[in-house]
Amino acid sequence: MDGALSGKRALVTGASKGIGFAIAEALLREGANVLICARNSGELEKAASGLKQSSSGKKVAAQAADVSKSEEVARLFEAVDRELGGLDILINNAGLGIFRATAELTVEEWDRVIGTNLSGAFYCSREALERFQRSRGGAIINISSLAGKNPFAGGSAYNASKFGMTGFSEAMMLDHRSDNVRVSYIMPGSVDTAFGGERGAQHASWKIAPEDIAEIVLGILRMPERTLISRVEVRPSRPQKN
Repeated sequence: MDGALSGKRALVTGASKGIGFAIAEALLREGANVLICARNSGELEKAASGLKQSSSGKKVAAQAADVSKSEEVARLFEAVDRELGGLDILINNAGLGIFRATAELTVEEWDRVIGTNLSGAFYCSREALERFQRSRGGAIINISSLAGKNPFAGGSAYNASKFGMTGFSEAMMLDHRSDNVRVSYIMPGSVDTAFGGERGAQHASWKIAPEDIAEIVLGILRMPERTLISRVEVRPSRPQKN
């Protein structure tokens, strides 16, 4: 049975595992055709194979890309046009965390974090907006973090990228809301993924599940066109006590 997003065409970055994979699964379940991307081609191929098994005949495609490189993003969107025939939904989920004191960060590490988490979202959004202008609308959902409002020791690069994501998302929303483009961003707290350690460990059972973030994405996309959910903050209901 087709769901609320039947026939919609979606791109999910950073989708070989964790939050991105859960979002891709949810979009397929609701009837969308989905292209996933990640840097690691082996992990991406495995993820695409898993999604195809439960896709119920919906289109599943994959394209390896490092979103911190604008030329690779351009090729990614060529694959979107080729495989999906256009785009309706962009989920900017690709993310990287390197956590150490500022004085210990290398220039390369800083550039990798900012390039993936912030510049990558811009590169992908810019390509998506060009397509939305032709199709007269679309949706962009940026997966950010509560680290975009709450700094922590060792997080200078990561915090900077997520604080930047807040400003970028809100400005882009104001730029394009009158173009029938809805821009939203989600700020999760601790999510049970391999991003901060292996998922499924006993100490991680209190964390948010990736599938919960995917449900929030669906909720945003299901809203009537007259309504825009611009920002969602999400926390574990029973956080681990120190």
